[in-house]
Amino acid sequence: MDCIQALARISEMDGCITRTYGTAAWRQGALTIMSWMQVAGLTVGMDNIGNVRGRLSCGLTGAKTFVIASHMDTVINAGKFDGPLGVVMGLDLLKTLVRNRTALPFDIELVAFCDEEGCRFHTTYLGSKVLAGTFEPALLAHTDAAGVTIQDVIHANGSHTAGLPDDAIPAQDWLGYFEIHIEQGPVLYEKDIPVAVVQAIAGQKRIAVTFRGMAGHAGTVPMDMRQDALCCAAEFVQAVERTALLHKDKIVATVGKLQVENAASNVIPGLVTCTLDLRSPDESMLAATYEALQQTAAAICKQRNILFEWMLVQETAPVLCDTGLNALLTAAIADAGYKPLALVSGAGHDAVAIAAVAPVSMLFVRCFKGISHHPLEDVALKDLIAAVEVADNFIQHVIHQYDQVWKYQH
Repeated sequence: MDCIQALARISEMDGCITRTYGTAAWRQGALTIMSWMQVAGLTVGMDNIGNVRGRLSCGLTGAKTFVIASHMDTVINAGKFDGPLGVVMGLDLLKTLVRNRTALPFDIELVAFCDEEGCRFHTTYLGSKVLAGTFEPALLAHTDAAGVTIQDVIHANGSHTAGLPDDAIPAQDWLGYFEIHIEQGPVLYEKDIPVAVVQAIAGQKRIAVTFRGMAGHAGTVPMDMRQDALCCAAEFVQAVERTALLHKDKIVATVGKLQVENAASNVIPGLVTCTLDLRSPDESMLAATYEALQQTAAAICKQRNILFEWMLVQETAPVLCDTGLNALLTAAIADAGYKPLALVSGAGHDAVAIAAVAPVSMLFVRCFKGISHHPLEDVALKDLIAAVEVADNFIQHVIHQYDQVWKYQH
C-alpha cells in the first residue's frame, strides 16, 4: 500500500493523479519502479518503447518465460490502483520467491507496461504490443495534441525505434501471462467477494458517427420542414440503448460523446457527431450488433432526410483466458479459503495484446463500489491481503505443474 501511495504522488498535474506516456512524471514513475525491482534482486532494464522489465532467471538452458505484468500509465485525473496495483503486487510476489530461494523451472519477467490507457496518443497497448511482437510501425507517427509523435517520445527517452522488434519475447519462448487488476466494476463489491478469475475479456468496436442536416433559424423554419441533426442523433442514441437492453447479458453499448457544431440556443443543429462504444465477449454478437445499429442509423437518417457517416475507429476481438491457467487460479482462490467466481471483463487490458502469442490469465481484485478511472478508486487493505495470498498460491501451482513437465521433457 505504501508503494501504491508513492506512485500516486507522482503526477504531471497538481491536485490529481495523471501519468501519461512519455511525460516527465511518467518517466519518474518508471524510474521509481525500476529502483524497486533492483532492490528486489531482479535483473532490470527499460526497453525501447519504455516498458520497465525485471527478470528472475531460473538458470536453466532453454527455459521458457512466464510474464507477470500490468501498466504504469494512468488516465487523466485517475485513481491510484488501476494498473499500478498489478505491478506492485507482481513485485511483492517475486520478492517472496527470491526471499524463499524458490527453485524455478522457468524464468519470470515482471513488466510495467508503458502505455495501456492510450490517453496521450489515442493508442492502446503500446507496451504489450512490443512485448508480443505485434507493434505496428505506423503507430510511431501518431501525434499528441502538441504535435509530438510517439517516435519523438522514444528518442527523447534515449531509446531507438529500430530496436523495437528485438524487444519482443519470441512466441516460442512464452510459457504464460498473469495480470492482477482491479475489477473496475461493482460485481465483487456487491457480492462481498475479494477476488475473481477473469474468464474472458470483451471484444470492442469504437465508431464515430456524423449526422449532417441543415442548420436554420429556430424561429422561422416550421417543425415539419426541418433537417435537425440533433433530433436525428437523439433518436439514434435511444435506439442504441434499446438494442443493448434487448441483449443485456451479451453486450453493452455506450454513446459517450455528443458534439453539436456551432451550437446556439436559437439555431437548429445542422451537424452533430457522436461516438459509439460496443463491447461483448461474444464475437458474433458484437458483429451482429454493429451491423444492426449501422442499419438503424441509416433508416433513421433516411426518414429524417439526414446524411450520415459511419467510421470504425478501433476494434479488438474478444479474448478467452486460458482454461489451464484459470484452473490453477481457481484452485489458488479455493486454497485461500475464498469462493471461486468467474467474471467477464468489459474493460480492455494488456492481456488482449499478449493473447496473440501466449496463454493469458487474470485475477480481479475488488474495488470500492466498482469505481475506476476516478479519484475515488480504492481497494481495501483486506482485499490486497487476499489477493497476495491467492497470487502466491497461484504461482506455486504454476511452478509445481511446469516442474513436472520440465522433468518429463528432460
